[in-house]
Amino acid sequence: MNFQQLRIIRETARCNFNLTEVANALLTSQSGVSKHVKDFEDELGVELFVRRGKRLLGLTDAGKEAIEIVERMLIDAQNLSEIGGRLSAGNEGTLRIVTTHTQARYTLPPIIASFKQAFPNVRLSLNQASPREIAPILLEGDTDIGIATDSMEHSTSLATFPYYTWEHAIIVPAGHPLELKKNLTLEDVSEFPIITYDEGLTGRTRIDDAFARRGIVPDIAISALDADVIKSYVELGLGVGIMAAIAFDPERDLKLRKLNSARLFESSTSSLGVRRGRYLRGYVYRFIELCSPALKESVVRKSLQTLP
Repeated sequence: MNFQQLRIIRETARCNFNLTEVANALLTSQSGVSKHVKDFEDELGVELFVRRGKRLLGLTDAGKEAIEIVERMLIDAQNLSEIGGRLSAGNEGTLRIVTTHTQARYTLPPIIASFKQAFPNVRLSLNQASPREIAPILLEGDTDIGIATDSMEHSTSLATFPYYTWEHAIIVPAGHPLELKKNLTLEDVSEFPIITYDEGLTGRTRIDDAFARRGIVPDIAISALDADVIKSYVELGLGVGIMAAIAFDPERDLKLRKLNSARLFESSTSSLGVRRGRYLRGYVYRFIELCSPALKESVVRKSLQTLP
C-alpha cells in the first residue's frame, strides 16, 4: 500500500470510475491505474469496485467504507505536510539536548551562544546525564540530540555523527614531583594514586587500554562522572588526575598543572546522536551544523533515512 494507490482509489471514485480520466488527472497511464487498483484490492483481500468485464461501475459495500478511510488518510497526510512545512521553517520552539557534564560545561557554551544569537525565540533544554544514560534517553523519543563519547554507536536505532576529537590530560597539583619529568611515562604516573572517570565513561577504556599495553595495573583511587569532580580531588592532593584535556582551564585552575601527556593515550571522538525517524525542525539541523560544519542538513537527513 502506498500513497499513489490511495490517490488512484480516491480519483477513481471522483472521476465516476472512468480510468482514462483518472490516468489523465494523475498524469499516468490507464494500464498503470488498472494495475494499482488490482494490487490494492489484492492487498486488502476484497473487491472495492463493482465490475462489468473490465469496466468499473461503482463501489461495493467494502469499497464505500474503504473510500472514506482513504479520503481521511490523504487529508491527514496533507495536513502533516503543511504542519511540517510550517514547523521546519519556524524559528520558535524548544531544542532538547542530552549530554554529559563535560560537554555541557566545556565544549557547548560557544555553540549555544551562537545558536541563541541566531534563534533567540527557541528555548533550550539542556539535560545532563551520564554517558550510559544518553542513548536510552534519546530512544524515549522526547529529546532531539544526544552528545557523548563511546555510548551511542552501538544502538541501531540512533544515527550518530562524529562531533570532535579530543585528548586525555594528566593533571597534578602545583609543585607535584611529576612536573619535573621531561618525558613523562605511564610508569611514572602509576607510582601515584589515580583519579579518573568511572568505568565505561568518557573514554575510560582508552585509559585502561594504555596501561594494559604497558603491563601496568594502576591504582584507581577515586573514579568520578565528570572532570570538575576529578579536579577537586586532585587539588586536595589525593592523587594524579586523568581527564579530558579540554576541561582544564589554566585561568581558573590556578592550583593545578596540566602535563604533556597527549602521546600516552589514544585520541577519543565524541559523537552527536539523533533517533532515527524523529522529526527535526529546521533549527535542530542548524544546531548540528554549528557543532560540526560538515554536518549539513542534507547529510543528516540522508543518514536518518538510511537503514542501519
